[in-house]
Amino acid sequence: MTNPVLVEVLRGTIVESAHRGAIAVFDADGKPVWEIGDTARPVFPRSAVKAIQALPLVESGAADAYGFGNRELALACASHSGEPEHVELARSMLTRAGLDETALECGLHWPSSHDATIALARAGGSPNALHNNCSGKHSGFLCTCVHMGVAHNGYVKAGHAEQEMVRDAMQAVTGAAHGADERATDGCSIPTYAVPLRSFALGFARMTTGAGLGALRAKAAKRLLSACMAEPFLVSGSGRADVALMGAAPGRIFVKTGAEGVYCAALPELGLGIALKCDDGAGRAAETMVASVIARLLRSDEVLAAKLVKLASAPIESRVGAKVGSLRPTAAFN
Repeated sequence: MTNPVLVEVLRGTIVESAHRGAIAVFDADGKPVWEIGDTARPVFPRSAVKAIQALPLVESGAADAYGFGNRELALACASHSGEPEHVELARSMLTRAGLDETALECGLHWPSSHDATIALARAGGSPNALHNNCSGKHSGFLCTCVHMGVAHNGYVKAGHAEQEMVRDAMQAVTGAAHGADERATDGCSIPTYAVPLRSFALGFARMTTGAGLGALRAKAAKRLLSACMAEPFLVSGSGRADVALMGAAPGRIFVKTGAEGVYCAALPELGLGIALKCDDGAGRAAETMVASVIARLLRSDEVLAAKLVKLASAPIESRVGAKVGSLRPTAAFN
C-alpha cells in the first residue's frame, strides 16, 4: 500500500516537494476514529514514546522518593535542546540519586539549540552527556535503578532490568509484542521496537484515559502527560513545535516528536491517541501533519483550530528572512 501525499512544500505558488505518510487516531477501546495510509505497517517510534518509557520511574516510587515534580517528570519524557535549564535539571535529578553525568550511557553531542551551542563554545566548554537530548530520560532510568537497588551499569542494554521494565510497559500499554524480532537500537543506545503505527495511537489513548491500564499505571500515565503539558519547554526547547502546539491550548494537547518523522499525541478531552509517520523522515512535514490532525479533531473550538492551522502552514524563508513559500497540508485533512 502506498501512503498518500499529506504535505506539500511550496516555493512561490509551485509545489517543490511532497511528503507521504500515515496517520492513526484511536480511542482507548481500540476503535479507529480516523486512519490515513498504512497504519498496520511497523514503525520505530523513537523518542515519541518517552512518556510510556518513563512509567517505571513513577510506578516504582522513584519519582516520589527523589521529590520529582512536574519539571523533572517532563524532562524524563523530553527530547530537549540542551539549553542550560535542561542541562542543570538533568544534573539535579542525578545528584538526588547520588550520581553524576558519568553514569549516563546515552553518549554526548552538542546542544541542538544553536544559541546554547554558541554560548557553550564561547565559554570554552565542550558538551557532555547532559547535553544529549535524551539525558532527562536516561536520568530517569538511572534514578529508577538506584531506587530499586538495581546495578545501573549497562542499563541501556536489552535484558537489563531497567529495559525489561520499559519493554513490559511499552508492550502492555500499546498491546503490541515488543520482542527480539522487532528490536533495534535507538540513537541514545536503548532498545527501540518497530510495531504497527496504530498500536502507538491506542497506547496514547490509554495513557490519557487510563483505560485498561490498572489503577497504579493509569495514575502514573496521567501524571506524566500532565507534567509534559504543564512544562512544554522542558519537554522540548525554545522555538520548537512541541512547545508551540502544547502552548496553544495548555492542558488540552499533549504531543511528542520522535526522530525520522514520527509524532505521538493525546487529546485528554476527547480520550484520543494519535500516532503518525512521515515516510521520508522529514520532521518539518511531521509537524504540519500533527498540527493538521489536531486542528481537525478540535475544530469545534474555532479559535484554537485557527491557531493550529496557522502552525500547520509554516513559512519557507530566504536567508534574509523574506517569505518565499510555505508548507501546507493536502486535501486529505479536509
